[in-house]
Amino acid sequence: MKIWLLRFLMPAYRKQRRGGKGVSGAGMREEDFVEHLFIASTHDYLLVFANKGKVYWIKVYEIPQAGRLSKGKAIVNLLNLEPKEAISALIQVKEFKEGEFLVMATHKGQIKKTDLLAYSHPRKGGISAISLKDNDELVACKLTNGAEEIFLATKEGKAIRFPETNVREMGRTASGVRGISLSKKDEVIGMEIIKKDATIITVTEGGFGKRTKMDEYRSQSRGGKGIINIKTTSANGLVVGLNMVNDDDELMLITSSAMIVRCPIRDVRTTGRSTQGVRLMRLNGQDKVVAVARLAASEEDEEE
Repeated sequence: MKIWLLRFLMPAYRKQRRGGKGVSGAGMREEDFVEHLFIASTHDYLLVFANKGKVYWIKVYEIPQAGRLSKGKAIVNLLNLEPKEAISALIQVKEFKEGEFLVMATHKGQIKKTDLLAYSHPRKGGISAISLKDNDELVACKLTNGAEEIFLATKEGKAIRFPETNVREMGRTASGVRGISLSKKDEVIGMEIIKKDATIITVTEGGFGKRTKMDEYRSQSRGGKGIINIKTTSANGLVVGLNMVNDDDELMLITSSAMIVRCPIRDVRTTGRSTQGVRLMRLNGQDKVVAVARLAASEEDEEE
């Protein structure tokens, strides 16, 4: 999936009344959608984390400014990415200050917490964000205040919840510590920071999804095997993604054959932790869900 960046001035969006149809936020291809929407000044940073463990900087003013209907510019044309690198996370930073941390998770269950200040000296070719071992990859990165709760989920339906304070602060090039113990074929597919009153929605490759309250997941010690997050069977398949969501959010499901479904979260009822979920999308033949994204909040619900 290609990532495009677009910068526009807020006057391009006229103020409107709640409850309308909104206006177009960007010119997009039919299969495209908005996943991240940042309100930022021109001197803010976007930290771009690649799956191979490097982080790249870009100032907001370096993103080409365009009109509301423009398609934007591919991120590969703005950064010096290495061959076969893919983007794992985007973090907006207004200023590098004490008391904020970057928490990273890898496919093989490692987790690392580093002071944000360690990433305050940009280089054109990027710098190492985390040292990876044995063909591991960075899967997620979150900005925290040092006292959050971490939620890790795996493709075989396991999950673990633990306090961020269980993870000691490390240097920028450290490889991290064990976040969750995995079985031989399992791997971490996502990480979320737990939010008050939010629910977690888990989606499988068979088009099934399950939405569960966070109270169902007890807090544990870092490094354990976790508990059942969703029952994975031959019918619903392995887990491909998860998101922390509220009733007003929407979810986008993308399949290997480029089919897309947009699903309102309020249509998915909350269920118990160890169920296999409900069908979110009907698939044809050997088609599978390969990606899941929570849609970014936009102006689309505010036209007169």
